[in-house]
Amino acid sequence: MSDTAASQPTIPGLPGKLPEGERVLWQGRPATWPLARDALSVKWIAVYFAIVALWRAGSLMDLMPAWAAASAAVPFVIAGVVVCGLLYLVALWQARSTVYTITTDRVVMRIGAALSLTLNLPFTQIAGADLDLRKDGTGTIALALKPSGTRLSYLVCWPHARPWRLNPAQPALRAIPDAEKVAGLLAEAAAVGAASTPSDMAAIAAPVAAE
Repeated sequence: MSDTAASQPTIPGLPGKLPEGERVLWQGRPATWPLARDALSVKWIAVYFAIVALWRAGSLMDLMPAWAAASAAVPFVIAGVVVCGLLYLVALWQARSTVYTITTDRVVMRIGAALSLTLNLPFTQIAGADLDLRKDGTGTIALALKPSGTRLSYLVCWPHARPWRLNPAQPALRAIPDAEKVAGLLAEAAAVGAASTPSDMAAIAAPVAAE
C-alpha cells in the first residue's frame, strides 16, 4: 500500500481504507418511514387493526349503545398503535445502523442493527440491478449477483434484500432517498468499468424501474 493510501482516514461504512485509485461516489442510508412502509408493511398492519376495530364496534352496535360499542374497539386501536410504533422503531434502528456506499469499483453495504455485517460487492460480481421507484422519490435498488460469486442468505440480508427473492437472495439498497439519481450514478460507475471488462459490467449499466 502506498504512503498516500496509508494516510487516508477510514471512511464510515467501509471495512477499511480505500485502495489507491478508488473513490467514494455516494453514501447514504434508508429513509425511516419508507423503510417501515416498504420493508415492514406498517401501512398494511395499520389497516388490519383498523378493520378489526371497526368490525368489533359494528358487531356490538345492536347489543349495546354506540358509545359502549366504540369503547369495545379501543383495545384493538391501542394494540395497532403499539405494534406500528414498535415497527417504526425497528425501522429507525435499522436505518441509523446502515450505511450504503457506492465507489468507483464496488457497492459496500454495512447492515445489521444488533450484529453489524459488511457486504463487499465488487461490480465484477454483480450481474444486474433493478430499481423499484416510489412516488415520493424513494426506492430500492436490488443487486442480482452472479451464480459464480458469493451466495447470500435472505435472512442475513433482511431487510436489506429484494422482497420474495429467497434463492438466490438479492441484496438491496432499501428505501433510499433520490433513488433514481443514485441508480443513475451506479449505472455511470458501471459503464466506466464496462470499458475495461464489458462482459462483467454491461449488465448493470442501466438499472430498470420496476412496474
